[in-house]
Amino acid sequence: MSLNSLGEAPSPPRPSLPREVAAVARLDAVQSILEVCLRVTGMGYGVIAHVTEERWLACAVLDEIDFGLGVGGELPIKSTLCNEVRQRREVIAFDHASNDPTWHDHHTPKAYGLESYIAVPIVLADGEVFGTLCAIDPRPAPASKPSTIKMFELFAQMIAAQMSSQRALAATQVALMDAQATAELRDQFIAVLGHDLRNPLASIEAGASLLERRATGQDVPRILVEMKRSTARMGRLINDVLDFARGRLGGGMVAVRRPADLSAVLPQVVRELQLAHPERKIEDQIEVGDLVNCDPDRIAQLASNLLANALAHGDPAVPVRITAEIEGDTFLLSVRNGGALTPEIKARLFRPFSRAHSGEIRDGLGLGLYIAREIAHAHDGALTAHSGAGYIQFELRMPLV
Repeated sequence: MSLNSLGEAPSPPRPSLPREVAAVARLDAVQSILEVCLRVTGMGYGVIAHVTEERWLACAVLDEIDFGLGVGGELPIKSTLCNEVRQRREVIAFDHASNDPTWHDHHTPKAYGLESYIAVPIVLADGEVFGTLCAIDPRPAPASKPSTIKMFELFAQMIAAQMSSQRALAATQVALMDAQATAELRDQFIAVLGHDLRNPLASIEAGASLLERRATGQDVPRILVEMKRSTARMGRLINDVLDFARGRLGGGMVAVRRPADLSAVLPQVVRELQLAHPERKIEDQIEVGDLVNCDPDRIAQLASNLLANALAHGDPAVPVRITAEIEGDTFLLSVRNGGALTPEIKARLFRPFSRAHSGEIRDGLGLGLYIAREIAHAHDGALTAHSGAGYIQFELRMPLV
């Protein structure tokens, strides 16, 4: 028996087998099950098939009659009886199609030259019909005997139980990995936050002690400025914590978009960072002539995070440069500073708690770039980084509407 005589040949096995085939291959005693099915019935072709509304896929095969369809091969779903087995969730079995009043005129036995046939549904624990355990032969065979049907049903239940266990184990492993990752992230989060809040708190405490005990009238403004800087730093850390929690636990950053004049918003960000870093030079070229549909506060936060990152890590001898413009239907913002990106740093640049060097102490939790990227995503945009001859540039591209 061969499929060569059929009008529509099956598709050949593909080089990379589908996951359903791999799932069946991992089951115990699959080939032994098929061998027992053929030996008991005297039939020549046994298969475990994945069957859906659109597809019939051979996942495990024992072919002793040169049927010609191996693992990974497919048949037109409407040409098979397995589709009816899947829909009804009932066994179909016949011993001698040409003498059977129900099956002698059916298109499937005629098309494939079948006389005997049995297919039993494989129903998983969640109620999904994975497919069928099936055997066929061009000769008559006792496929419909109650004992034969019972054997096939028991084997189908065994296959379903193993596949359900596989899925449950895989889901448990994924959940365990997620839980471990969350625990590691939480521990890292607490450690970094505790470390970085300690310095501004110590500064405020020291300033308060000086004011209480020894400060003269001339010292007061200087101490108050330092205390104000420390409280602002703590405020930034807390805001980063809240934004991280919203983005990580709440399904992503939320942007409340409206037409906004960024030509007024972005220069204010530059002025604030310049005041905080009077020793550094910041060059700006902000030419946004039209309104941009965005959350202006979030875009300001993104720009502030990029500038703060450039000032913290860029070469102090090289000015930091920020540009903003509209190109066609795209808003473009870029921040450039002196330096270079190594492949190692670039690979973890936008990860939360990422720092340029292991153990580095700096003004922040390592969340700035992560939050900036989340803001870009919330605006259907993209934030990228690249490095050239002596410079690093971050670039935001987002649609105007």
